Amino acid sequence: MYAIVYKSDGIPVCRQVAGVNPDPVVTWNTEAQAKAFIAAKSGDQDFQAVALTDAVMDKMAVSMGCPVESITFDPYPV
Repeated sequence: MYAIVYKSDGIPVCRQVAGVNPDPVVTWNTEAQAKAFIAAKSGDQDFQAVALTDAVMDKMAVSMGCPVESITFDPYPV
């Protein structure tokens, strides 16, 4: 799975869901799908696709200000 994060701070693209905190991280099945989404939104300057590894998950948790265990996922398209 792949997530899209801001290059500046590593915060991932999330979807707001009432009553769910932190917001679920939106994921794509392939890097190509994530990169295509970025390109379609002209976001190449600000965003990057990252594979969800343990190290990336730890960094995302820090950027989101939550324990890694509390991160949930929401596959794209929603």
